[in-house]
Amino acid sequence: MHRPSFISQYLQDLIPVAFELETAQEFQIMGRGPAQFKVKLNREIPKKELLKSTSLALGEAYIRGDLELDRDLYEVLDMFLGQMDHFRLNQTALHGLLHTSLGVKNQQQEISFHYDLGNDFYRLWLDETMSYSCGYFKNPGDTLFEAQVAKADHILKKLHLEMGMTLLDIGCGWGFLLMRAVRRYGVKGVGITLSQEQYEQFSREIKEQNLEERLEVRLMDYRELDKSGLQFDRVVSVGMVEHVGRGNYELFLKNASQVLKPSGLFLLHFISAQEEHAGDPFIRKYIFPGGVIPSLREIINLLPEYRLRTLDVESLRRHYTKTLLCWRENFKKHKDTIEAERGEDFVRMWELYLASCAAAFHQGVVDLHQILMSKGVNNELPMVRSGG
Repeated sequence: MHRPSFISQYLQDLIPVAFELETAQEFQIMGRGPAQFKVKLNREIPKKELLKSTSLALGEAYIRGDLELDRDLYEVLDMFLGQMDHFRLNQTALHGLLHTSLGVKNQQQEISFHYDLGNDFYRLWLDETMSYSCGYFKNPGDTLFEAQVAKADHILKKLHLEMGMTLLDIGCGWGFLLMRAVRRYGVKGVGITLSQEQYEQFSREIKEQNLEERLEVRLMDYRELDKSGLQFDRVVSVGMVEHVGRGNYELFLKNASQVLKPSGLFLLHFISAQEEHAGDPFIRKYIFPGGVIPSLREIINLLPEYRLRTLDVESLRRHYTKTLLCWRENFKKHKDTIEAERGEDFVRMWELYLASCAAAFHQGVVDLHQILMSKGVNNELPMVRSGG
């Protein structure tokens, strides 16, 4: 009787639907019922690599072209990423990858690794607002641009901005949120970022649009806020706390609270996890070095230490699935251009990143939360939550 190989048995235990598996030694249908897709292994994935990290081993095999699929990548990933609890992870063997330095210099390099790939690269597949976080799809037919504008307005509405207020954006990206706040609400804004590319682009935008008296961007680490002497009526941070690292959440919240005036509002928008974990090895090695997704509970549990009172919590998980699928479609439209500049492996790596993240949000492996909080008691806000 034919004895199944390790890889065939391993994938069968991992993938909850029937599929075809083709290797140099075997071809068989795994599971019961009609096969949903075909996995072709052009080269065997070492058993020790699969046992060290399932996601890293499969991800690297896909990047190299050792693993091929005959169905859309997102659709396949969506079928089995809900099984990530069963993925193998040897934290001892991957300690250096999963536990990087939380120091300023190293985290500056980690931010640069991802965000300084070039503004032209991001411009190819983000929308016109250059917003690199989940959109807010108010209507089924909304475009990515409409969703990103709606997301910015959703956040700004929660902050209850008034003419003349001051607003800090920690991790401001290319600046769309701040520019919209300045124009629509008449506030004065400051953005901080560690990305040189984002800083230079945002600086140009401010000058071109004659906003120097109302808006500025600084190349600045969040840890510098504590002793900056700055004070703001409102603080916002979108998709940045994921980069500070477990062990620095308290420091991040302390600095945000330090520059927030009494009764001021702070909105934190971040990718969250149901439980605390060290991070995904594939994402940490190839996409976001040092990236760690905090759980919702560990952030909320820290807030009282810094006089931050939770006012509202909202999940936008499904909005991020749709956003990522939009990004992936845009990315695919420019695949030839990107491949000519960066190579086939880079294209496969980034498409895998976008598709796997979309599936992870869809399956609830990760979530997206917005927490609105006040520094101390605020009795001036409306007593009912306004509609989205």
